[in-house]
Amino acid sequence: MTIESNDKKTELQLITARSKDVGGIPVARVLPTRERRLIGAWCFLDHAGPTVFKGNSEGMKVAPHPHTGLQTFTWMIEGEVLHRDSLGYEQVIRPRQVNLMTAGYGISHSEDTYGANHKLHAVQLWIALPEAVKDTIPRFDHYPILPNWLEGQTQFHLLVGEYGAYKAPTLSFSPLVGVDIIAQKSVEHSLTLQSEFEYGIFVIEGAVIVDGQHVGTNQLVYLGKNNSEVVVRFASNSHILLLGGEPLNETILMWWNFIGRTKAEIIEAVEAWNQGHPRFGQVFNDDRSPTPSPLMPWTVFMFPNWVDRCLI
Repeated sequence: MTIESNDKKTELQLITARSKDVGGIPVARVLPTRERRLIGAWCFLDHAGPTVFKGNSEGMKVAPHPHTGLQTFTWMIEGEVLHRDSLGYEQVIRPRQVNLMTAGYGISHSEDTYGANHKLHAVQLWIALPEAVKDTIPRFDHYPILPNWLEGQTQFHLLVGEYGAYKAPTLSFSPLVGVDIIAQKSVEHSLTLQSEFEYGIFVIEGAVIVDGQHVGTNQLVYLGKNNSEVVVRFASNSHILLLGGEPLNETILMWWNFIGRTKAEIIEAVEAWNQGHPRFGQVFNDDRSPTPSPLMPWTVFMFPNWVDRCLI
């Protein structure tokens, strides 16, 4: 269903996802792009699915690969995924749960669809670690229960941070918020914002109108900061993700699965991973060959479309 508006549109930044392939399934990516690198410390957003695996399909298969300087944040909507990492964790994530892996100085992991459910629908985000903790000791956390509530026929799940009277247990190293919102019927909600945060709204399914701006499936609208609320008009059966955080105010460099502050730092991580350095360990109970990192050309950051070249 689409929704129309005669309201005057405000100056908002609208970003339409690009299509990528990850582990054999198509994903819609809206962060990072040339238009928008960060929302708070949120630096990456992939929307996977909804996908139905048919016939002899093995589903999503993501072989062992590394990360540095970030947290991977997986919000499962439908289906199941098995996470395995170099710390020895082996964890199935199910709908309405979050897997959070803090890479810090270095970690490796793999992700595969799991179980008899032949569907996959998830959002994976990355959070850039602030410079003071970017080399922290890696860890893994699983959150099977998160705050959730109803407002009329609209379902809210708080994934991280605080919203209203609710506080999520999710580990974060900078002030963040993430709220999953599903409206079964056409409705208008005034969402409370923190003025010191910058915000974005990503439409997972359906359509919404934000301050007169129509936002459809796999589009992100950036709201900026200095706002105390935003009015969102939902079409029926619409599903969004409200993301916010204090501006990071740090320059980060991203290449493949690494985040750093200097080119030399990232080159060191690339070489360490490709040479099998113990910094990244070995993924528990996964004998597949690790995915090698592409080499980073010194000139990559001179190109205006470096984000497209960096991320695979």
